[in-house]
Amino acid sequence: MNLRLPFTVYRLPFKILVLVTGYWLLVTALCGCQNQRLYKDTQVLMGTFVEVTSPDKRAAGIAFAEIKRIDELLSKYKEDSEVSRLNKQGQLMLSQDTLFVLKKAGEFWLLSDGAFDISVGPLMDLWGFSGKKYYLPKEDEIKAALNLVGFDKIIFNEPDNMVKFKFLGMKIDLGAIAKGYAVDCAVKKLREQGIKNCLINAGGQIFCLGDKFGKPWRIAIRNPRKNALWDYRELKDKAVSTSGDYEQYFIKGNKRYSHIMDPKTGYPMNSGVISATVIADD
Repeated sequence: MNLRLPFTVYRLPFKILVLVTGYWLLVTALCGCQNQRLYKDTQVLMGTFVEVTSPDKRAAGIAFAEIKRIDELLSKYKEDSEVSRLNKQGQLMLSQDTLFVLKKAGEFWLLSDGAFDISVGPLMDLWGFSGKKYYLPKEDEIKAALNLVGFDKIIFNEPDNMVKFKFLGMKIDLGAIAKGYAVDCAVKKLREQGIKNCLINAGGQIFCLGDKFGKPWRIAIRNPRKNALWDYRELKDKAVSTSGDYEQYFIKGNKRYSHIMDPKTGYPMNSGVISATVIADD
């Protein structure tokens, strides 16, 4: 279950519902008083729009800098990132941040009985989701890719932070966890700088730090089959993330193939669940 998520937002003194990469974030505006001003900025980072909204104008710069730092480590699209070099070389001595994310991914792999597996890189490439050049592979191609999939094929050498792959051609894809970790790191930096209230939306990986002028941040969830609002949640000091089969997919022979990959079958997930939202502390 490769969780990915998007939503977005706001500008005083109006009520705005904005669609960004498939999910929605609704922030109900208060009055336009100067002492209730929100500063909002957007940058393209980690392959998506990252929006930061806060009454503290320092927040955006702090958050963007930290998310960019993590992106330089975890992106599979940046040639010099640790993940790209690990995928190319098959082994690499990793930084503490990258090692932490890989180990955390291992915890989720165990908890999900293998459903969450960052080693699906070869499958994501085969089906064309990595480069958005979609392809319906043959059965023998899927079987060959499956031979390279399995978190238990990733070897950790603790003393020197060395990680290596058991087989040549293995690749990791941190799309399901990297943005969430980057947002967590940004929130930590904001707190260290004394910023208590901020909303970060990294392509749908959202954290509601503190509140919005004494009221919770209001996060809306899109109807997965209609261009409409389905529900919303009012949150404070919580993260929220949604994944569905409707943002990254292609249709072949009247069948929908989404980016949520089943690492056991080698096919996109076909569970009947089309959208799921998770609210957590981080």
